[in-house]
Amino acid sequence: MFSVQPTGIILTPCIGVCALDALGYCEGCHRTGAEIAAWRSLSDEQRRHFMAEVLPQRERERS
Repeated sequence: MFSVQPTGIILTPCIGVCALDALGYCEGCHRTGAEIAAWRSLSDEQRRHFMAEVLPQRERERS
């Protein structure tokens, strides 16, 4: 019998609304397509910073 060990949860701002607007930002999480593609390569610390600082500011600017 095999035992599956979780490899860790990747922190993500994704809310399941995945559509890029005309400027290339996701309608749900406000990341660019390039940021979404690179997300897995970021450290948890980098992700936390991005989610706490960058994305909220971007959301405010875009509203």
